[in-house]
Amino acid sequence: MSVLVKICGLRDEETLQAALDASADFVGFVFYPPSPRFVHFFQAARLAEIARGKAKIVALMVDPEDIEIEQVINDVRPDYIQLHGSEHPSRVEEIVDKFQIDVIKAIAVEAEEDVKQSDAFSSAELILFDAKPQAGCQLPGGNGIAFDWRILDGRSSQSDYMLSGGLTPQNVAEAIRLTNCKMVDVSSGVEERAGVKDCRKISSFIRAAKGNELS
Repeated sequence: MSVLVKICGLRDEETLQAALDASADFVGFVFYPPSPRFVHFFQAARLAEIARGKAKIVALMVDPEDIEIEQVINDVRPDYIQLHGSEHPSRVEEIVDKFQIDVIKAIAVEAEEDVKQSDAFSSAELILFDAKPQAGCQLPGGNGIAFDWRILDGRSSQSDYMLSGGLTPQNVAEAIRLTNCKMVDVSSGVEERAGVKDCRKISSFIRAAKGNELS
């Protein structure tokens, strides 16, 4: 089975369609105002309808309040909520139980001990390992930095997870080889500049991740 790919931070129909045409498995919309990839509920709802039935829809949120989650679920109807903040395991469990929705929990990684944090999030459907932001950075993800992927060696035998952080069309195949991961996530690595996706980079990334040669 080929590696599953998530393209995150989509904001317009052209790049969303590029992701769908290249067989992205997940498409992500960011509901975090400080991010250059932020979309309003009405924008995401329109894009989600285009993607529905073609790829899994992911709503990325950072330490959200219940009222925000409820609005996203009602307006966008995502398949997953991605929690990319400092959510405690009990908060993740509360969200899963209250809203009856699958959760992807992002774990910020710099060293091997960071990976072990994921064990506490048993209520999450998927774990996403992302690079820990540098000091002073306001964004919890999408910063274009990588961690030492070898930290995750053998992790796939324990649980499914997504690999994120600093991935590009040029290095994603090597990241998959080193970690044996089954799912990858990219945002800044397929952009022209922060918040502006590049259709060609999206297609190249997906082809590289799924095992085809870059053109």
